[in-house]
Amino acid sequence: MDQASGLRKMKQSKVKVIAVTGGKGGVGKTNISLNMAIAMAEQGKRVLVLDADLGLANVDVMLGLRVQKNLSHVLSGQAELKDILIEGPAGIKIVPATSGTRSMIDLDETQHAELIRAFSDLQGDFDVLVIDTAAGIGNTVVRFARAAQDVMLVVCDEPTSITDAYALMKVMSKEQDVFKFKVVANMVRNLREGQLLFNKLTKVTDRFLDVALELAAIIPFDDNIRLAVRKQKPLVLMQPRSPASLAIKALAQRALDWPVPTQAGGHLEFFLEQLIGSADNGKKQDVANE
Repeated sequence: MDQASGLRKMKQSKVKVIAVTGGKGGVGKTNISLNMAIAMAEQGKRVLVLDADLGLANVDVMLGLRVQKNLSHVLSGQAELKDILIEGPAGIKIVPATSGTRSMIDLDETQHAELIRAFSDLQGDFDVLVIDTAAGIGNTVVRFARAAQDVMLVVCDEPTSITDAYALMKVMSKEQDVFKFKVVANMVRNLREGQLLFNKLTKVTDRFLDVALELAAIIPFDDNIRLAVRKQKPLVLMQPRSPASLAIKALAQRALDWPVPTQAGGHLEFFLEQLIGSADNGKKQDVANE
């Protein structure tokens, strides 16, 4: 199947695509990705989680799941995407990535084409695709974030988190024409602290960047999160009434209600088209630099 036919196959599949990113590691984006996905599944949605930290995968580890094959087997032609999917809590499906594989960190054009073909085979199987990106501003992070309809930016009240979130938005807006970001203020003491954190970020972006920020959620610091991680259990199931669980469930509902444009965008076919565009742009840049 070529890229064009793969995209045509997806035209009837209305899959909402949300990229969860954070600029730096340690801000809690994987926790939010997984728990939000589970909360969506509890509302009857068919949810697929893509572990897009392709070289340092941790989604399966956080849930204590055993993985036989991962995305590297798909990209090498040893397996189909449907064959590597593993089932997680509440029925979510997970695309596991690899850990400790440098070649997976930045995919080449052939690997991107294979990824596109693989996703086109999932027509009609899911309602939501949640992409848990890697940290940083590498090519793969930027491509996944650019391809999603909604970019969820997780930020903590730390100078490095704010600085790295700003750097990611700078790259996305100036190089990828992505100007809208849903901000999640994570691990804050209260609502006021979360609002102040959001204000810090907007004060900097309003001055230096042409971007629009929306405060999507304020997730309070919750000792239950650390306990859930140690036990390899999702917080929203282990402690469903804890402060962080309630905030994440509210975020999940809000994300499901985010409007999807009538033009191409936010569905899986748009995700694939954007990946193709990113790969093509990368190839053109490589030629220009020769």
